[in-house]
Amino acid sequence: MSGLLSALMLRRAGWDVNIYERVESELSGRGAGIVAQQELIERLRGLGLATDALGVAITTRKIFDRQGRLTEEVHCPQVLTAWERVYRLLRDAFPPERYHRGRGLAGFTQSADSVAAHFSNGETLQADLLVGADGIRSTVRQQALPSAAPLYAGYSAWRALIAEGAIPPATHRELFEFMSFGLPPGEQFLGYPVAGPDNDLRRGHRRYNVVWYRPADEKTKLQWLLTDERGTTHAISIPPPLIRREAIAEMRADAERLLAPQFRQIVRLIEDPILQPIYDLESPQMAFGRVAILGDAAFVARPHVAAGVSKAADDAAALVAALQAEADVASALRRFEAARRSENYRIIERARHLGAYLQATQTREEQARAGLHSTDGAVIAETAVLDFLYA
Repeated sequence: MSGLLSALMLRRAGWDVNIYERVESELSGRGAGIVAQQELIERLRGLGLATDALGVAITTRKIFDRQGRLTEEVHCPQVLTAWERVYRLLRDAFPPERYHRGRGLAGFTQSADSVAAHFSNGETLQADLLVGADGIRSTVRQQALPSAAPLYAGYSAWRALIAEGAIPPATHRELFEFMSFGLPPGEQFLGYPVAGPDNDLRRGHRRYNVVWYRPADEKTKLQWLLTDERGTTHAISIPPPLIRREAIAEMRADAERLLAPQFRQIVRLIEDPILQPIYDLESPQMAFGRVAILGDAAFVARPHVAAGVSKAADDAAALVAALQAEADVASALRRFEAARRSENYRIIERARHLGAYLQATQTREEQARAGLHSTDGAVIAETAVLDFLYA
């Protein structure tokens, strides 16, 4: 989505833009819910996109203890949406003839006057500007900053989307219209409503987004989780169909032992869980001559601040503003980097604070952070709320 946001904003500023996507099939975001922060909504409106049906509006957050008792409740109006909903909105706004699938970037070269993108099929294209918006595994970043790599945070998340119609009425009444938390010791379970398949927002046709953060030591537990049935250990993440039955069975058994009855019912309904190891990524640079990286290609924050898409939109807006302010592309990209690097560092640091108590191992400093941010009151008030970040 950082690529689409950048491309749409650049087009509005008068640039001739093409997107090259390495994946051949249409993208999907199964298992990914998004908090549509007001900052993101304003960026979408600035692109002339309709946001009145962006997601499910909620007003309340709840925490349930192990016995299923309501222990905390706060008023917190937000719009909750799905990755697919925002992606589809952006994708439909971009000219299809300029969106090229199945075109993986192999590398780039540049001169003072242009940049050349070299694709894996042998094709080379010349341009004035190359924007690397290619995510945590960014090819552009790997060439420009080979030492900048994702850093495992010490815990992983089980994720899933559950059809609204599958949830029993009693559980639906207690959970579905809210952001609800369960907090086993050193863990965090949360769920909230998002759009259904094909962005369906009709009652009864939506989905329930589930995220369960669990500590996993990098050298032992994480390796076990990322090892498939054939004994192959995957780097960064594991495709959902390859997750071992034993790992899923352990997750289900732990849910019965640790979670509130309402959440146990939810876990029983999960059919195709996704395992998401949590990473931090910080890039010391975002500008390299006529090449820029942004979004998750440059900085990846833990999900607790719910700033990923908003951060990408702000990166894109800053890029366009810099290019409008400077005639020279390289100078403009240096201006863009100066505007966004410190803010991205702040987002990464805030996310680390919120997630410190979930880590399998902790330094003394992280233990202090955990004490501040692991209480029921802190979790329910701080998770996915950008006001704390910008205060």
